Amino acid sequence: MMNNSLYKVFESSNVGFYLLIIATLSDIVIPFILAPFCNKYNHLTMVMSLLGNRNSPVCVLYNTWLVIAGLMLVCGSLSLYKLYANTSAQFATWLFSVILLYAVGGCILSGIFPVGETKELLTVSAKIHGYGSVFGFFALTFAPLIIGILSLRSKHLPMGIISISFFVLAVMFFAFFVMADKKVFAQTIIANEGLWQRLSLICMYAPIFIVAFKKVF
Repeated sequence: MMNNSLYKVFESSNVGFYLLIIATLSDIVIPFILAPFCNKYNHLTMVMSLLGNRNSPVCVLYNTWLVIAGLMLVCGSLSLYKLYANTSAQFATWLFSVILLYAVGGCILSGIFPVGETKELLTVSAKIHGYGSVFGFFALTFAPLIIGILSLRSKHLPMGIISISFFVLAVMFFAFFVMADKKVFAQTIIANEGLWQRLSLICMYAPIFIVAFKKVF
């Protein structure tokens, strides 16, 4: 069982759940707020991290947000661990771990090491960003599945079914996201990698958001 000072801070409060609500909701909304300041940015065809490339007028704002979001997710994952530890310490640890991997790889490292203007990994910063983001997204894909299993073990059948459904959708959308830059899918709907990234992230976040929202409201 996890035993550290940060865990104890969140042990007797709902702060972590509030942070999860803010982080998951804002991570979807903020790119839509910042995009109008970037000429020719297209939500359907461009990934969110392009808002943070060094030549973007909102790079500092977006990259700073990524780091903040990562820290909020780390703190919030401690509250999720506490919530589910009595149901299954093993699955609760896995849930904490996949969110932590995403928070570090997909948010904190991605904010500190911006991507280039293209997906080509031409610099050290772009490589760290690229590998961290992909590994983080892959890890977070399993969060809905783990929450679904924990919900079923807790006899919360509706939440279990909803979470597992989001897991299936997340896997599908993430697969489309990976396929999007393949030449064979050019000029097709699958080429809209920005769309698939957002939809997959929404599905990964949704069970986390629902659990946190139900805890504080």
